[in-house]
Amino acid sequence: MEHQLVFATNNLNKLEEVQIKVGNSFKLLSLKEIGCFEDIAETGLTLEENATIKSTYVYKNYNISCFADDTGLEIFALNNEPGVYSARYSGDRDPIKNMDLVLEKLKGIENRSARFRTVISLIIGNKEHLFEGIVNGTIRKEKSGAAGFGYDPIFEPEGYDITFAEMNIADKNKISHRGRAMEKLITFLKGG
Repeated sequence: MEHQLVFATNNLNKLEEVQIKVGNSFKLLSLKEIGCFEDIAETGLTLEENATIKSTYVYKNYNISCFADDTGLEIFALNNEPGVYSARYSGDRDPIKNMDLVLEKLKGIENRSARFRTVISLIIGNKEHLFEGIVNGTIRKEKSGAAGFGYDPIFEPEGYDITFAEMNIADKNKISHRGRAMEKLITFLKGG
């Protein structure tokens, strides 16, 4: 039996990435597909809070099982910035400006260690479950690659000599923060 779940996102890149990861086990529905056109404000101070805000909103207003995620790029030399503010780090939701600001702030800094962290909030059966995925890496000094989205062109995952933006989506999904959190979610949903 195919399960249906709402993935509380308007980001079609994320939806595609996660649907590939999930495969045929689950049919993911977007917010648009359930008629949710509200912009759910991410007012939390942590990734966990933002993921919970989104999943709770959909569950309470549409009465359907739902999961939502929030992801942050945490750069150690910048006291884990941009973190929860990753999508709007430069003041708006412009990935180019966000990357440029990170590169500017890291000028002259040798320690470029960073990590991507994703937290997923699943609400099913009126109960919340949280799943976390982390991938460590470094911030490049310049952008490289055209695939992916967000900070992918400047993030080089540990053990690789290419950025996320230079990887194909299947390879990225095998090691990414979102992929790792999704693996935990899928295992849970399958009763593992």
